[in-house]
Amino acid sequence: MDAASSITVRSGRPGAYGAMLEEDTDQTYENVLAEIQSFELPIEATLRSVYDDQPNSHKKFMEKLDACIRNHDKEIEKMCNFHHQGFVDAITELLKVRTDAEKLKVQVTDTNRRFQDAGKEMIVQTEDIIRCRIQQRNITTVVEKLQLCLPVLEMYSKLKEQMSAKRYYSALKTMEQLENVYFPRVSQYRFCQLMIENLPKLREDIKEISMSDLKDFLESIRKHSDKIGETAMKQAQQQKAFSIALQKQNNVKFGKNMYINHDRITEEKREIILRHILEEEDENEEEVLTVQDLVDFSPVYRCLHIYSVLGDEETFENYYRKQRKKQARLVLQPQSSMHETVDGYRRYFTQIVGFFVVEDHILHVTQGLVTRAYTDELWNMALSKIIAVLRAHSSYCTDPDLVLELKNLIVIFADTLQGYGFPVNRLFDLLFEIRDQYNETLLKKWAGVFRDIFEEDNYSPIPIVSEEEYKIVTSKFPFQDPDLEKQSFPKKFPMSQSVPHIYIQVKEFIYASLKFSESLHRSSTEIDDMLRKSTNLLLTRTLNSCLLNLIRKPHIGLTELVQIIINTTHLEQACKYLEDFITNITNISQETVHTTRLYGLSTFKDARHAAEGEIYTKLNQKIDEFVQLADYDWTMSEPDGRASGYLMDLINFLRSIFQVFTHLPTNNDYAAMSGKVAQTACMSACQHLSTTLMQMLLDSELKQISMGAVQQFNLDVIQCELFASSEPVPGFQGDTLQLAFIDLRQLLDLFMVWDWSTYLADYGQPASKYLRVNPNTALTLLEKMKDTSKKNNIFAQFRKNDRDKQKLIETVVKQLRNLVNGMSQHT
Repeated sequence: MDAASSITVRSGRPGAYGAMLEEDTDQTYENVLAEIQSFELPIEATLRSVYDDQPNSHKKFMEKLDACIRNHDKEIEKMCNFHHQGFVDAITELLKVRTDAEKLKVQVTDTNRRFQDAGKEMIVQTEDIIRCRIQQRNITTVVEKLQLCLPVLEMYSKLKEQMSAKRYYSALKTMEQLENVYFPRVSQYRFCQLMIENLPKLREDIKEISMSDLKDFLESIRKHSDKIGETAMKQAQQQKAFSIALQKQNNVKFGKNMYINHDRITEEKREIILRHILEEEDENEEEVLTVQDLVDFSPVYRCLHIYSVLGDEETFENYYRKQRKKQARLVLQPQSSMHETVDGYRRYFTQIVGFFVVEDHILHVTQGLVTRAYTDELWNMALSKIIAVLRAHSSYCTDPDLVLELKNLIVIFADTLQGYGFPVNRLFDLLFEIRDQYNETLLKKWAGVFRDIFEEDNYSPIPIVSEEEYKIVTSKFPFQDPDLEKQSFPKKFPMSQSVPHIYIQVKEFIYASLKFSESLHRSSTEIDDMLRKSTNLLLTRTLNSCLLNLIRKPHIGLTELVQIIINTTHLEQACKYLEDFITNITNISQETVHTTRLYGLSTFKDARHAAEGEIYTKLNQKIDEFVQLADYDWTMSEPDGRASGYLMDLINFLRSIFQVFTHLPTNNDYAAMSGKVAQTACMSACQHLSTTLMQMLLDSELKQISMGAVQQFNLDVIQCELFASSEPVPGFQGDTLQLAFIDLRQLLDLFMVWDWSTYLADYGQPASKYLRVNPNTALTLLEKMKDTSKKNNIFAQFRKNDRDKQKLIETVVKQLRNLVNGMSQHT
């Protein structure tokens, strides 16, 4: 049951409600038809509302629609009936006009024919006029286009001329004008397209040509680097000389203000000399060419401008820097034989200076091609290489003159580059290393000089026969001795000829060392300190080594050694004059001197000690040579009654040797020194002689000693004691020298008097008579005498005294052995 029926059932009034529903439906269809007739599209929604409203609505709607159509047909029919007469009248009028229209058509056709015939000539003339007008228009157009193209062609022709004339920068500017101004006006023409297509090729040609010019430029400056560097270094030298001259002039003026009445002529001479120096510097400055005179930088400027215009400046900068770095590596590569001559170093330096002078010029005249950071990086790389090269090659230099010339070149090199803004502190630090090497070469050279001086010396006091000779010696060496001055001629200086020569050579060494210290931008105090240190090396190492080698030479005798001791004393005292000499040449005041002192005291003290030791050694060697001549008959029954010949010769030799010491000067401090040496030598000789004689007795190869041999040996020892008591060298107190033979004396006394009971009873007591006799020594000698008694006294068993003596010896030997064994156990 649908909704309408359900409503009808509930209401109970189906008739009335049905009538209302039908009335509403009819009104709805009327509204739909009104909408359809209004031609408002779309009408789908309207139609859908009709069909969706209620069942059978389609049929009812179609009935309404047919009714509406019939109404409209009736209205159309009424309207047609109303206007039908008017339509008939209009048709009748048209039929009347038809005849007139045909006549008009004939007339028009005839008129048209006549007009056509009459206008044919006019048409021909009109066509001619049109053709002329078209030609005129074309000519005008061509003229206008040609006027538009002619500037383009003229500019392109100008471009070709600029290319032919190698005016590439102007050509690039012309290309820019063509592209930006002229080509846009005629871009529709084919020739313009050809020109546009040709411009990139022209640009590439310009880039290649400019790059080729740049390569030629780089090759040129590579060849001219040494000349550029030489010029720059010469200018730096002139500038430095000018500054020094100006400083001298200021010093002169200052001195004249301070001492206006002092040495006026000398000051005027200085001004004249200074004026000449300045004039010479001006002349030289005019003759010296600049880097711009030596090198044409226009290829760089052109190439830089060209690449800037082309927008490829970075490529150009990278290429230039890369090529220059390669050239820098080639310039920094030294030749293998560079260290052999100063010219090798000079070529090396001039090429480097030339390279960096060019870079500095490029830095200042171009913008961005090279930067300060780039040049600093390049210089740091080059500086490390330069220092490594100089450090390696300078180590091969053994000639101090070559090292000094190298130093001067490095100073000029550093000053030149410093003038261009490059830091050179590391070069001056390197100079201090080279300075040490220079000092080493000087030390080697002066070692040879000292050896030659020592070889030529006669090691005798310098004889003087006149006042002139005295002044000559004192002018060379600072010797002061009032007592010697008072003596009449002829007289002698205490030192030998080597002393003034050594002193002069030390001053020459100081001068040579000062030459290197100049121009190092150091203060006078620092230079003074350096000179003192190098002089100390000369004294403590070179001179000391030469002295020690001299002292150890075999041909240097005792007399020469004594003279060497005297010479070293004079040289030691001259060190204070050397200190004053260094102070004077470095121009520092005495108040500011707080630097290193000269080590002359230790140097010459070591040499004296070595000479003294060599004196003692040589003296002992001579004693050994004499003792080797001894020819004792150790089995003799009776002594000869006099001392052995070898011993008397030895004593005479010792007397003559010590006589040399007694003839040394006694009027100065050297006498005390020489006397001390003589006393020590004499004591050493006596002790060595005593030890040697004792070893002779105790020699293991000596198997037997007779009492006669002991008595003969005692005679020799007595002569030694007499020599010691005769005071061969003055200055000994009491019997000091005799004590050197005390061990021998007590041993021989024990055997001579055969006082064994006293020895054995008092042994170990401080007041023992034979305190210096060692039991082991006594036992060794006694056993040798016991063996001799057994072998030589064949009939000793038949003589009671000999038998008693033999028993006594055996008893003493046994007691001595017990004493020695007890000492060993106690130890």
